[in-house]
Amino acid sequence: MGRIFRMHAQFEYITNLQYEVKRLKKLVEAFQSGEKYVRMEKEFRKSMNGLRREIRSLKAALAAAHAETVKVRSLWIQACEDLEKEKDGQLARKERELKKAKEAMYRAQGERDEALGKLREKNLELYEVKTQLEEEKGKNLELTVRINRDYTNSSKSSSQSPNHGKIHNGREKTGRNRGGQPGHAHHERKRQEPDRIVEIPAPEEVVSSGEYRPTGKLIRKQTVIVHVTTEVVEYVTPEYVSRKTGKKVHAAFPEGVKDDVNYDRTVRAAAYLLNNHCCVSISKTREFLKEVSKGKLCLSDGMVCGLSREFSEKTQKERDGIFLELMASPCMHVDFTFGRVNGKQGTVMICASGNRVLYQGREKKGHEGVKGSPAEFYQGVLVHDHEATFQKYGSRHQECLVHVERHLRSSIENEPGLTWNRQMLEWIREAIHYRNSIPEEGKGDAERTAELIKKYGEILEKAESEYEYEPPEKYFMDGYNLYMRMSEEREAYLLFLKDLSVPPTNNAAENAARKYKRKNIQAMCFRSAKGQSYFCDGLSVMESMKAKDENLYEGVLKRFSPG
Repeated sequence: MGRIFRMHAQFEYITNLQYEVKRLKKLVEAFQSGEKYVRMEKEFRKSMNGLRREIRSLKAALAAAHAETVKVRSLWIQACEDLEKEKDGQLARKERELKKAKEAMYRAQGERDEALGKLREKNLELYEVKTQLEEEKGKNLELTVRINRDYTNSSKSSSQSPNHGKIHNGREKTGRNRGGQPGHAHHERKRQEPDRIVEIPAPEEVVSSGEYRPTGKLIRKQTVIVHVTTEVVEYVTPEYVSRKTGKKVHAAFPEGVKDDVNYDRTVRAAAYLLNNHCCVSISKTREFLKEVSKGKLCLSDGMVCGLSREFSEKTQKERDGIFLELMASPCMHVDFTFGRVNGKQGTVMICASGNRVLYQGREKKGHEGVKGSPAEFYQGVLVHDHEATFQKYGSRHQECLVHVERHLRSSIENEPGLTWNRQMLEWIREAIHYRNSIPEEGKGDAERTAELIKKYGEILEKAESEYEYEPPEKYFMDGYNLYMRMSEEREAYLLFLKDLSVPPTNNAAENAARKYKRKNIQAMCFRSAKGQSYFCDGLSVMESMKAKDENLYEGVLKRFSPG
């Protein structure tokens, strides 16, 4: 098979060589005969003629193109020159406009700088005016706070706001008419044991008509009559004189009978109560007793004034006992109140616990006022109205929440944009209501107590965020200062919830202070510090008598007894 393939390839190769030799022979014969040269020359001439025609055509086209180029160039140059002239005109016009614009800009910049200078001056003036306005607003706020400060929104006592309106009670309005309500028990006056009975016969027309029959019931109504009588006891004894010495002697008179006319303890007790308990002036006390006795009681001013000193001396031991009882109490209310003594401001230290109250006249408040009082060495819980002096005494402290309520109301009035003050005021009412709902000797709800304490902390956090967003005015810092105190001294505001023996308010001392104020307002001014102390001594004893339900007149009468 391979041999056949090689033979076939050799055959094709030899055949191709034969065809090539034949072609070359014909070509050599053509060249030898000259026929090839003639044919090549004709083809060359024909090609040259074509090239010449093409060259002439191209030259003509080139000439036309050159002419067109020259024409176009001239037109282009003309157009460029026209454009250049137009551009130069526009540039000149733009330069003039630019120059005018620059001049206008420079003028505007000058005017702007001048305006900015004036604006800067106006801004400075405006800043000064606004600063002055804020300053005046702050001063106005401070003055408004001072003007509106009264017993409802500050520690100022109601006695220092003589023109205040009616003090409304805290009851919710029900819409009912005043007086007794249908279905309620009638509260009638207490019947007395009659000294004389007057029988009123039945009407004659009722008895004789036969239409009515007796029910066996007697209708009784009483009239209480007051009689003021005086009894004058005259002691008489014969007098003897010594024949040798001329000395006169007589029998001894009863104790207390020293002067020609003496007034016994009944008169002194009545005069003392009128002057010190009922806050009647000395002259009006004299006048009333003289009129009611039909001129038989003619007391002097000195005698009425001296009754306070006498009562104070006779009750010294009793006041010492009150002092010791206050020292032994687990919780004590303390407060300072003010009055006028000899034309100057005087102070009274008040200590109260349960049914015991002790008034002590002082020249000044502070540590000098505490000295000698039960609070000086007291180791229990002190309830007060954030008096800085009292922080140094006692083992623990409870802030009076009534005073906190007043400061919160002031904050609400003068910081209307805040909400923490309203929330804290509502919290205090809620906490006091919960505390008062717990019976004596009872136990509080631990869960409820923890909830109230937690809510207290949340309200203080709210106050912190509000004061960070809206800082307090420098002319009214009361609200912010209250927040800081309640935050830093939490124990003093929450003690009444943790220790049920501690009251939430200082009402005991506040109410006691009002009784001193009534006398001070009536007297206007004590003549001396001793006079103030004598009145305070008597007031301490009388308040203790009332707390024990002792008849006030009988108690004073007993203490005026000789011995």
